[in-house]
Amino acid sequence: MTKAPGPGFRPTHVVPAHGLPAWEAPDPARPTVPLDPLLPVQLVERRGDWGHILCANGWGAWVDGRLLVTVPEDPPAGDGPVGSADPRPLLARVEQALADYRSAVEQLAAGGLDGEDFHDRTAGLRIGIVVDGESMWIYDAREERWMYGDGRRLNAYATDREITDTEAAGHASTRFAAPEGER
Repeated sequence: MTKAPGPGFRPTHVVPAHGLPAWEAPDPARPTVPLDPLLPVQLVERRGDWGHILCANGWGAWVDGRLLVTVPEDPPAGDGPVGSADPRPLLARVEQALADYRSAVEQLAAGGLDGEDFHDRTAGLRIGIVVDGESMWIYDAREERWMYGDGRRLNAYATDREITDTEAAGHASTRFAAPEGER
């Protein structure tokens, strides 16, 4: 376990959409718990292809640094009307989901639920939020995407849905074209 980061935790990367294996040390023989999809992390060290990351809760691990998704230096500004949204409804949904999870944990601890009932009650539940001062990254489970908020509005930040058509992607598929003379 790595010590908790200070108040300056700033995500530099996001875990890929399918999660990521992790290790206690830059040694394939020492695996640990895999990282959740789209988890914001801070890359603090590189050793070849290995990357040492920290999570907002202070937990650290080593990963294949080549697979991390870099986040923009500055979060989206949110100045345009497209994609802008009031953060309060999403905050209310996340707050309710967290309350539901907490209730299930309390019932499990009190013996009112067994492990299978707890599993059934929490199946499909996904909650994610990182708050750093006025900046907020919050997971929208309905839309399967992370949103960035500045207290006034939200903008899409990253999605774990696969974009399958050019209309949804906003552009045609990227093609490799050989330089002139190499065709």
